[in-house]
Amino acid sequence: MIDATDMYGRGISFPPRVGSDGRVAWSKNEQNIRESIRIILLTEQNERLRLPDFGGGLGQFLFEPNTVATRHLIQTQINKALQQWEPRIKVQSVNVDPVDQDPQTALVTISYQLVATQTTEQVSLNITLATA
Repeated sequence: MIDATDMYGRGISFPPRVGSDGRVAWSKNEQNIRESIRIILLTEQNERLRLPDFGGGLGQFLFEPNTVATRHLIQTQINKALQQWEPRIKVQSVNVDPVDQDPQTALVTISYQLVATQTTEQVSLNITLATA
């Protein structure tokens, strides 16, 4: 029988932290994939010396206006990055919506299916933009 860790992998938790046993904490299974998605999206291209193309490149939108057009570009960039860098998932949808209480923030919600089990998962994060 295949262990879930064999299907999904295991890595140092993100953000890195110390576990209750005083050692570096690890993530595994579905949590490892959620953390991987965040790492991909929050890493800028050319940030990693040995893998300069890695990352979502979302920092390029920092000073862009929080408009429908910008949010559509973010959606396209996220789809492209996850398709390239996270083979354990199939992206079902990416929604980038304004946050009513904060005109400088866009809420990204990614729905995806785990390739190994066909289970549907979701992850969300906020992106800071300029005021529209």
